[in-house]
Amino acid sequence: MNLILLLVVVVAAGAVLSVQAAINGRLGQAVGVLRGSLVTFSVGAIVTALMIFFFEPVQAVSLLDVPKWQLTGALFGVVYMMVMVGAVPVVGTAVATVAVIVGQLGMGMLIDNFGWLGNPAIELSGARIVAMVCLALALVFMYRSNTRTD
Repeated sequence: MNLILLLVVVVAAGAVLSVQAAINGRLGQAVGVLRGSLVTFSVGAIVTALMIFFFEPVQAVSLLDVPKWQLTGALFGVVYMMVMVGAVPVVGTAVATVAVIVGQLGMGMLIDNFGWLGNPAIELSGARIVAMVCLALALVFMYRSNTRTD
């Protein structure tokens, strides 16, 4: 896949996550954080199962054969979902989304720098640090704009 097209698709996926956060925040307010998360994961599991059934080619390795630590990503998805369902109604979709991105960027830079989890090492550069500082400042400014009473 063309690199530019791939980046466009990733940006679009990020946009969809913000829409999902806003919708799930409202759902969580109506039915509760845990029930809202359960509905989200249930629908996601059903859709994914159908996609596997109709589109996924046969894999050489099954879920039972992979190292068990690789299955922990699902647990992190549960934490993310429950936090977002609870946070979005309180701080708003934009602030919650930027806060998630700050966390993602920080951890992503550590994973890249040290080559954790079997990923190739990508050295921490000054440009990456400046990007992190800028994003952290964006979070501060966005949060402060939520709490202003001018």
